[in-house]
Amino acid sequence: MDFEFHTSTSEETIELGKAIGSLLKSGDILAMTGTLAAGKTTITKGIAQSLGISDNITSPTFCLISEYDGTKMPLYHMDVYRLEGAEDFVNLGVDEMLYGNGVCIIEWSEKVQSELPKKTIFMKITPSADGTRTIEIRNWNNGKIEFNGVAK
Repeated sequence: MDFEFHTSTSEETIELGKAIGSLLKSGDILAMTGTLAAGKTTITKGIAQSLGISDNITSPTFCLISEYDGTKMPLYHMDVYRLEGAEDFVNLGVDEMLYGNGVCIIEWSEKVQSELPKKTIFMKITPSADGTRTIEIRNWNNGKIEFNGVAK
């Protein structure tokens, strides 16, 4: 299924992340695309909260992968912006995370899309000049997402 959501503030984007995260299952992979400052890490903060993670979530741009232990399951937060391509991604040894017992979130996933499993959930975040964001989700099979009182 495909969905489209709109958020007006960072707080709303985090709330949407919580709604999405509450439906994620062990082994789910979210492949995110969007420009710099689109809101990829912001929505990840909400997803992390729903997984029972209290750590401060920051972009893993310079460390490439941040691993967080949640009360529900682990989160593997990857930022592949600095990688040259899919081969570098594979060489990081990400198989354990992609096929592990947690949730993987991959920012700038278009750089490694050829190495992602078919079950990957794709999320595109597009910011507007007025500060709003459009969040498109493709390949979602985890049930209805309830956000702002509407279930899609």
